[in-house]
Amino acid sequence: MKKILEIRNITVGYEDKPFVLKDVNLDVLQNDFLGIIGPNGGGKTTLLKTILGLVKPAAGEISFFKNGIKTDKINVGYLPQINQIDKKFPISVHDVILSGMTIQRKIFSPYTKEQKNRVGAIAKKMGLEDLLDRPIGALSGGQLQRALLGRAIIDNPELLILDEPNSYVDKRFETNFYKILEEINKDTAIIMVSHDVGTVISLVKNIACVNEGLHYHLGSNITTNWLEETYSSCPIEIVGHGDFPHRVLEKHDGCDCCKED
Repeated sequence: MKKILEIRNITVGYEDKPFVLKDVNLDVLQNDFLGIIGPNGGGKTTLLKTILGLVKPAAGEISFFKNGIKTDKINVGYLPQINQIDKKFPISVHDVILSGMTIQRKIFSPYTKEQKNRVGAIAKKMGLEDLLDRPIGALSGGQLQRALLGRAIIDNPELLILDEPNSYVDKRFETNFYKILEEINKDTAIIMVSHDVGTVISLVKNIACVNEGLHYHLGSNITTNWLEETYSSCPIEIVGHGDFPHRVLEKHDGCDCCKED
């Protein structure tokens, strides 16, 4: 399997924290489904922003590949955390999904009929075909999640990046949402950050734990001992419910893993 993303020795920091990421290395392959876990403040979101080009590393290099050949960029879809979305912005579900046509559309040119027709197909896939005219401010968290996922995949990205998708909290659609991701993964590599370790393990093909550095685990059949070592002093209990098994981090004083973003 050919790689589409290569990260070599990147270090990223901010004024108040010079080493959010330090000497991080990672390869992402075609049709990979990589789950990223780690404690709060460990650098998970910073890693995503660096891949997206929103944050510049102080050292190291990020490279992209098409068919095994190095290229300047690839088409990347992005589903951000819900707290980054302005639900008061006056835009409909239809226009949110359509706005994802960034690669296929020339600057300042109108959308083509084919591009507009694709919105309907994506909306049906997301279960939003009856909500296309609804403003995003009137959507539930799960509906907004699906609209933004539709925007992220409408122009067939080679890599889809998801930042805490379970933060949208729509339990009624959660199982269907993960099934959609599995379908997308047949043609698209996915990187997903999540605090829900159990869901990550049940879905992904490989796992990386980010806590300033990066520990890569090939495959998703990992042990409780590995998780405990990776999360340092955080004990982990395994429970199961619904269609997906979940792991719960036991809350205790001084545990950054147990804090919410």
